[in-house]
Amino acid sequence: MKTLTIRWQRLVDEHGQTCDRCGATEVAVRRAAADLQQALHILGIEVRLETSTLSPASFAQAPLESNRLWIADVPLEQWLGATTGQSRCCSACGDASCRTLSISGTTYEAVPADLIVKAGLLAAAQLPDRIPASCCPAKTDVDGGCCS
Repeated sequence: MKTLTIRWQRLVDEHGQTCDRCGATEVAVRRAAADLQQALHILGIEVRLETSTLSPASFAQAPLESNRLWIADVPLEQWLGATTGQSRCCSACGDASCRTLSISGTTYEAVPADLIVKAGLLAAAQLPDRIPASCCPAKTDVDGGCCS
């Protein structure tokens, strides 16, 4: 089975809190991963969601790394032809300017699920077909499986 990995990272402060935009993106990324899992399962593609946190110290060094998504190891904005920017945030982020995503004239502070799904579908279409390593590559059946 092929695997489509969605990776998301955001700031989590010393109290376990994050900002509203990262909180909204978390809801969206979990919904998008579930929707993609359901849609892609029939094609033999498993969706794996990996989340990680940035410490306040790491965030202070690079605030635009928070609320960042990769699909199949490619930044979300590349799949969508989007650009990233920044705007002032709040709460856990303090006075920092945090990551935004702009596409087709609309700027998003929280990444919506439909954009994550769209990028996931684009990435899934480009996943390489892989034959198990134990298989003889010269002998495959029409489904890409091993022949005896």
